[in-house]
Amino acid sequence: MSCYVRKLALILLSSLIPFALCYADISLPKPQIKDGMSLFESLKKRASTSGGGFPTGKISDEELSQVLWAASGLNRGKTGWTVPMVKGKPPYVRIYIAGEKGTFLYEWEGHYLREINNKDIRADIGLQNFTKRAAYSLIFVSDANVLADINPEESAHFNYTAVGAMSQNAYLAAAALKLNARYIHSIKSDAIIQALELPEDRKPLGMLILGK
Repeated sequence: MSCYVRKLALILLSSLIPFALCYADISLPKPQIKDGMSLFESLKKRASTSGGGFPTGKISDEELSQVLWAASGLNRGKTGWTVPMVKGKPPYVRIYIAGEKGTFLYEWEGHYLREINNKDIRADIGLQNFTKRAAYSLIFVSDANVLADINPEESAHFNYTAVGAMSQNAYLAAAALKLNARYIHSIKSDAIIQALELPEDRKPLGMLILGK
């Protein structure tokens, strides 16, 4: 191999290494949309797990996939959402995920986790100590840019309405999967903004922790 070819090979290899280190997106298993627990049984079992006894067990990728699919509200394909979306706007509340492997943004189109960083921030984002024991924290973040043409007071109402519906969907999915869940409104917003590298137009609204 000539000196020129060797140098070219080294340059190409060195250019590929940063991409390998920076991108660790996670493809989620296809969600199960048939069978399972009935809606009314899920409603009966839906509950907020006590913080003091919140479990530390791991959650499988299949279970996380199911909860995120339910929480997104994109449950009928292109025929509509199961969470309110004002004036046909694109989703203006996004779901970020904090877990042992790092922090991610759930991409509804494509059903995968896009890596933000590889830091475990679970112990830093909730005011209660028990939040760090959860396998995952689903962090609901508003995107003001999507609702830029709507009065700020109205957009805040729309955001929290969407979070309420999304968290209820997640609660029902968790109940059906026999997982533990708890919605947390007392969060460390500044820490979350820094950890998730959020732009100025995005605001953390709350989070839902999952355990097993």
